[in-house]
Amino acid sequence: MTLTIWGDVVISLVLTLFADGLGRKRTLMLGAALMTASGVVFALSGNYWILVVASIIGVISPNGNEIGPFKAIEESALSQLSPAAIRSDIFAWYTLLGNAGTACGIIICGWLVKWLKNLDGWTPTRAYRVMFGLYAFLGLVKLGLSIILSDKVELQTEKQEYHHVTELTDVEIESLLSSDDDEDENNNDPHPSRKPEPKTTTSTPPLPSTKKNRSILPSISPASRGILTSLCILFSFDSFASGIASATWITYFFTTKFLLQESTVGTLFASTSIIAAASNLVASAIAKRIGLLRTMVFTHLPSAVFLALIPAPDSAALAMTFLALRACTQNMDQAPRQAFLAAAVLPAERTAVMGVVNVVRGVSASGGPVLTGWLAGMKKFWIAFVLAGALKAGYDLAMLKLFLGFKSREDVQGEEEERERRRRNEGVA
Repeated sequence: MTLTIWGDVVISLVLTLFADGLGRKRTLMLGAALMTASGVVFALSGNYWILVVASIIGVISPNGNEIGPFKAIEESALSQLSPAAIRSDIFAWYTLLGNAGTACGIIICGWLVKWLKNLDGWTPTRAYRVMFGLYAFLGLVKLGLSIILSDKVELQTEKQEYHHVTELTDVEIESLLSSDDDEDENNNDPHPSRKPEPKTTTSTPPLPSTKKNRSILPSISPASRGILTSLCILFSFDSFASGIASATWITYFFTTKFLLQESTVGTLFASTSIIAAASNLVASAIAKRIGLLRTMVFTHLPSAVFLALIPAPDSAALAMTFLALRACTQNMDQAPRQAFLAAAVLPAERTAVMGVVNVVRGVSASGGPVLTGWLAGMKKFWIAFVLAGALKAGYDLAMLKLFLGFKSREDVQGEEEERERRRRNEGVA
C-alpha cells in the first residue's frame, strides 16, 4: 500500500507539472488510460508482482480518495472558465458532485460485492475483480469524455496584434522632418505643388510568428513561489491532522469505546457525509458576503473545536452530536480554499500549483494514521482527537494571520476598473 501511495504521488505530480505544456486534454486522456489499464490488470491478473507494478504505475486509490492528475487539472480549467464573481459557486457544486459520486461508488460497490458473494460459486476475489472491471469501464468513459472536451479548457495565452505598416516615400520623410519655417512657407504658397501619393507595399509581409519555444515545464513567478511555499506548509499541518483523525480511526473509536454496531456507525457516517457535502453550497453564499479567506477560517475553526471534544463525553449520544456538529462545517472551507488558491496565483501557474498542493496534502495525510495507531496502542486515543483539533485550529489562525488583507491580481484589477468607472461617471456628471 505504501508503494501504491508513493506511485500515485509521483504520477500525479509529474502529470500535473507537464499538463499545461503537453495539453490538459492530453494529460487527462493519459491519466484515464492509466486508470483503465490498472483496472484491467487487477480484474484479470492474480500475480502479486504484476499487481504491485500496476498499482504503482497505474491510477489506483488505496484509500478511496481521489488521486491522479484529474483534480488539479479540473480545478485549473474551472478557474479559467469561471468569472471570479461566481468561482466559489462553481467550486461548491464541483465539490458537492465529487463527494456525491464517491458516496454512490461506495454504496454500489458494497451492495454489488455482497450480492455477488452470495451467488453460487462466487468467491470474494472473483467478486472484487468484477469491481475492478467496472473501474476499468469507468476509466474508458472518462477517456471518452476527455477526448470530446472543448479546447477552451487548455491554457489560454494572450495574443499579440500586428498592424499593416505603410511604407513612406522619401518625399514624405523629408516633409515630416522639415522645419516649421518650411511649413509656413508652404502654407503661404498660393499654388502648392501636389505631393506624390504614398507608395504601399505590393505584398503584405509575413507576420511575425507568435509561437514561442515554451518549455513543457511550468514557470512559476517568485511571488507565486512564496505563496505556494506558505500554503503548502499550512496545508500539510491541516492534512496531517485529518490523517490523525481519519474516518477509519473515528469508526474504530466509536466501536471500541461505545460498542456501537457496524450498521449504526455506517448510518452515522452516511448522515455526516451528506451534511458535509451539502454544507459546501452554504459556504459559497457566505464567501460572497465576508470573503474567501474569512469563510475558510470562520467555518473551519468550529469544526476543529468539535473534533477535539469528541472523546470528552462518556455518552455515545453526546459524542455523536459533536461528530455531527463537526460535519456541519468541516468541508465548508473546501470550495473557498480552491477559489482562493486559483486567485492567488497566475492563470498559467494554476495547474502546477494545484497539483503540488494536492500532492503535499496527500503525503501529509498519510503520516497521521501512524501516530494515531501508536497513541491507540498506549490507550491514549483521546490525545489524537485533541492534537488533531489543535493542529487544525492552528492552521486556521495561521491562515488568517498570513493572508488577511491579501489581494489577488484579480482583486487589484477589479479595484482599478471600479475606480476608472467612477472617474468616468464623475466626468459625465
